[in-house]
Amino acid sequence: AEMKLSVRSLDRQARATLLARIPALIEAQAASFGAHATVEHVNGTPVLVNDEAMTRFAHRVAEQQFGAARAHYGARPLMGSEDFAFMLDAHPQGCYLIVGNGDDEGSCMVHNPGYDFNDGCLAAGSQYWGALAEAYLK
Repeated sequence: AEMKLSVRSLDRQARATLLARIPALIEAQAASFGAHATVEHVNGTPVLVNDEAMTRFAHRVAEQQFGAARAHYGARPLMGSEDFAFMLDAHPQGCYLIVGNGDDEGSCMVHNPGYDFNDGCLAAGSQYWGALAEAYLK
């Protein structure tokens, strides 16, 4: 039998602890049934950690462009397996952020069968990315 799992956490130390403990737990569980387990760890996506200063910077630009009511800060952490985490791991002075899709039907998170991209957000998204680049280069 083969079992695959994805290990996700919001903290680097918690992830390290999980990755260290999982093999012992799996081997002990297998042994309790008289079986043998082989654990192969394939390094997955690291914990995504935003730089606090860059996050504040990105938020200020959003507030300047759209007003405080539309620039949300401090959203709850996501347990996604986001490949941008590799970029932030290599270059920590960055910020992963989400440009909203609105509150209408289809506004759920991506990778969901109910997701429907809102073409109406293209102009605002483009405006934001342009303003963000311009502010960063000043």
